[in-house]
Amino acid sequence: MIIVEFDKTHSTIARSDLLLPMPEVKEREREDWRLLPRAAGWRTQLGKIKRLRDDKDESLCVDLGTLLSATLACRYQSWRKGRLMQKLKREQYVSTWFSARSYPRPEPKRVGNGLIITSMVLSLCILSLIRTRYISSPFGKSQDLSDRSRRLVSRGEEDEGNRVLLEELREAKRPICVETSRRSDVCEASGDVRVQGSSQTVFVDRDLTSQEWKIKPYARKHDKGALANVKEWTIKAVPDEAPQCTDNHSVPAVVFSVGGYTGNLFHDFTDVLVPLFLTTRHFRGEVQFVVTDAKAWWLIKFSQVLRQLSNYEIIDADADGDAVRCFPRVVAGLTFHKELGIDPAKSPNGYAMADFKEMLREAYGLERAAAEPAGDKWDVRRKPRLLIISRKGSRVFLNERGMSDMAMSLGFDVRVADPDVTTDIGKFARLVNSADVLIGVHGSGLTNVVFLPRGAVFIQVVPMGNLGWLARDTFENPSPEMELKYSAYRIQADESTLSDQYPKDHPVFTDPQSIHKKGWGELSRIYLNNQNLKPHLGRLRLALLEALKLLPHSHTMAQ
Repeated sequence: MIIVEFDKTHSTIARSDLLLPMPEVKEREREDWRLLPRAAGWRTQLGKIKRLRDDKDESLCVDLGTLLSATLACRYQSWRKGRLMQKLKREQYVSTWFSARSYPRPEPKRVGNGLIITSMVLSLCILSLIRTRYISSPFGKSQDLSDRSRRLVSRGEEDEGNRVLLEELREAKRPICVETSRRSDVCEASGDVRVQGSSQTVFVDRDLTSQEWKIKPYARKHDKGALANVKEWTIKAVPDEAPQCTDNHSVPAVVFSVGGYTGNLFHDFTDVLVPLFLTTRHFRGEVQFVVTDAKAWWLIKFSQVLRQLSNYEIIDADADGDAVRCFPRVVAGLTFHKELGIDPAKSPNGYAMADFKEMLREAYGLERAAAEPAGDKWDVRRKPRLLIISRKGSRVFLNERGMSDMAMSLGFDVRVADPDVTTDIGKFARLVNSADVLIGVHGSGLTNVVFLPRGAVFIQVVPMGNLGWLARDTFENPSPEMELKYSAYRIQADESTLSDQYPKDHPVFTDPQSIHKKGWGELSRIYLNNQNLKPHLGRLRLALLEALKLLPHSHTMAQ
């Protein structure tokens, strides 16, 4: 119990552990809450604490606790003096001794509030300490540098300019792992960086960091099915006995996987080739590709694209033996923006899908930049060409021949093609580039629209089953960025073979969403893998006539 004595002669309040001047009631009552700033020097203390926080000093919590204790003590004393003065005025006398228990009931509430404030501030202090110690330093804090940098340190003690240069070197060499999108992580390190393919490890200068990162360098990071076929790489500080460089390279390296869903043309492009372009195009060929989960046939199939992006032979990390390759900079993982798309606002040099398509034209020698007639208009010598993407297995056009005949009657030069994994992509790219209108059922084969010339018309046939969202995300949304004119042909129940398998009142027709709720497996089994199509030629004719209207009818319109 704290005992307080009132000394009227000396105008003081004596507490067992404090001696405080007693304020004049009228003149200083309103100043009670101003006592703290003068008594505690709080601005000075706060300035000190801010400096300590900037320096990540561990004594922050101690100083903050001291300041908080002083704050609460002074405010508590001011409140007690105010209450005593009110009691004196009301009773005109005061007992010589009284107990702290005689305080009015608000006291416990005040103390309780103080304790709550104390707990909150100390909690924030602890969280701040944890953040500065563990969260803000995942990329490491540079303490020392390589031999060249250390020499700069010595001279920097005498030369301020060199000291500034050192800080820039530290920043340039700091390893960084970032989430470039919900689909992709990218780690990057500069300086003395060593890549050992046999252990899937990237070593960085141990003076830079003690942290360690894990990454699967494939742009579908939350897809367990895809990542099951992707090796995990580690980025960590080089050990005391650093692996010696067996090969030295003067250009940056990019580490990426061709595992996952590669082999499916859509995933070849959206998971690997577009992100690879986005990540490396700004190097203008001066970059070394280090490939993991390599498939020889895949590297051969897309060799013409890969040669557009790198001037160097690809390194197969999994077949590199005990080689330790040293690079000035390493990027692990590929940047992803969106399906078959690039966000120019986020890409180096403002690259867009139009630039990606231009790169493909150079890679495969595609002649047509735009869909346009050979002369002033379409005529018998240069009819608009319609390319029908055929399929086998599922989502097959059952009346493909009738579709072709009807299109020819409208004046189209019709070609039918059935690409598969073994198709020579260069030859097929040139066929697609010759087309003015392309039509096909939703599927990976439609990825070939990347080879269509600017201004061409793309008709996606959407199977029945409420699959508009799937068609939209994969091909409809990317089409404008590829400078294509998009149209959708949605299959009705009587155009689908599902009408031969289920009664008309079955949820497959009446409530497709109930099928969707059962998961991707059930959805794909019914609507994608168990459905063939027979479009009404009358409806399809209207769609093709609309496509003719969308085509440019002169060189001017194609610009």
